Amino acid sequence: MPRIGIVAGEPSGDALGAELIGRLRTRFANLEVEGIGGPQMQAAGCRSLFPMERLSVMGLVEVLRSYPALFRLRAELAAHFLRNPPDVFIGVDAPDFNLGLEQWLRRHGVRTVHYVSPSVWAWRRWRLRGIARSVDLMLALFPFEEEFYRRAGIPVVCVGHPLADRIPPEPDRRAARARLGLDPAVRVIAILPGSRRAEVRQLAEPFLHAAALLHRRFPAAVFACSPLNEEGAAWCRDVLRRAGLEALPVEFFTGRSHDVLEACDFALLASGTATLEAMLFKRPMVVGYRMHSLTFALLRALVSVKFAALPNLLAGEGIVPELLQGDCTPERLAAALAGWLDDEAGVQRVQGRFAEIHGRLRRGAADRAAEAIAGMLG
Repeated sequence: MPRIGIVAGEPSGDALGAELIGRLRTRFANLEVEGIGGPQMQAAGCRSLFPMERLSVMGLVEVLRSYPALFRLRAELAAHFLRNPPDVFIGVDAPDFNLGLEQWLRRHGVRTVHYVSPSVWAWRRWRLRGIARSVDLMLALFPFEEEFYRRAGIPVVCVGHPLADRIPPEPDRRAARARLGLDPAVRVIAILPGSRRAEVRQLAEPFLHAAALLHRRFPAAVFACSPLNEEGAAWCRDVLRRAGLEALPVEFFTGRSHDVLEACDFALLASGTATLEAMLFKRPMVVGYRMHSLTFALLRALVSVKFAALPNLLAGEGIVPELLQGDCTPERLAAALAGWLDDEAGVQRVQGRFAEIHGRLRRGAADRAAEAIAGMLG
């Protein structure tokens, strides 16, 4: 009976892990799976030894405060898997937790896979030495990561990105607008101010003020704002109230970013995974981001890539505007958006690039990952 150990630390990893377990079960009907997973992995048949919430720690201070408990948890998992060694151990993302566990298990003869590359290509490249000691196989999501690991001598397979599999090559804007109750004939600009509290508090004000400036030039346009949760929506509404912008045509669709991106014509959004989602929906975008000035200065010194937005990284050039830190002002954001609204030929060009990148990422990630792991199981 094949045995898999697997650990995911947050909801996105839980979804990836569940898909992977499902694909592996089509190959190994009697597969035994245990580790740490959330509700989706457990529904797929993973026996979770500890609650996944114990790993879901965000923020530097919180991580430091939780480090002793996380260290004890990792030691307990390592002891369990050494007493009951799996045929393969899979760490799904959560690199700060999983890579250390993988290194310990591999040192004791357990074959290890890491699913979702950490961003070593962007910063902290010295981590490659530790990754080389930790993994028998890296499953990467982006094609450029595959070449990066090969140059470092680390076995790697690019499986593609699961979002590229889930999002259709030709999104249905009309159907998405029907789901949201939006007029199919008007211009809709999506506003996604980030998923974390700090992001919303940094970006809601410049984003919504940019919307107000844009609306003066394009009064027929409407705005669809999709904060992650009600706290974010309340913050955005308060920004509008304090600025006297209650009349701005903004509708809120909390937690419905995919519907909003499929429904919109253009997007103003925070740097992060949302930029990849907007690209896969073929929506021209403007990317903005602000953070604490000291954090930004430190990152500028450490980061070794030219772009922040994933579409630009994947294209290898600046195909969408990035307005970061001091450049992330309402005036510059509005001007960049207006540039899209006034340039139909530019919209068509960038949508063509988005479609080409989508095709490169759409590889059947779960099936490819399962195939690679099945090869290790023999």
